[in-house]
Amino acid sequence: MKLLIVDDNQKMRKMIRSIVAELDDTVFECENGDEAVHLYKQTMPDFVLMDIGMPRVNGLIATENLKKEFPEARVLIVTNFSDKEIYKSAEEAGAEKYFMKDDITEVKKYLIDQKKKI
Repeated sequence: MKLLIVDDNQKMRKMIRSIVAELDDTVFECENGDEAVHLYKQTMPDFVLMDIGMPRVNGLIATENLKKEFPEARVLIVTNFSDKEIYKSAEEAGAEKYFMKDDITEVKKYLIDQKKKI
């Protein structure tokens, strides 16, 4: 399984990578939504783990852009924002699931489950 981690915080990307790396996956990283769309085109990952609050292009806009160009893109929002309106916006942008960073192990569980289906 190929994963793309999109987060402007390098330490957070490293932490997420360390958690999902146990799945024996290929992991790519970038730090904003512009880079995410570009890197997605190059790598065609199975899942994108997308933060919301990033400079230049935030995760909601990047998700929407990805889904327009690649309807099959599977985007998982991984964020600190727990606001119901943001959750709704993520869903409308095309995100498949919404996870809180403080419960990052749920992302790993979800990916393990999805890997069994691939």
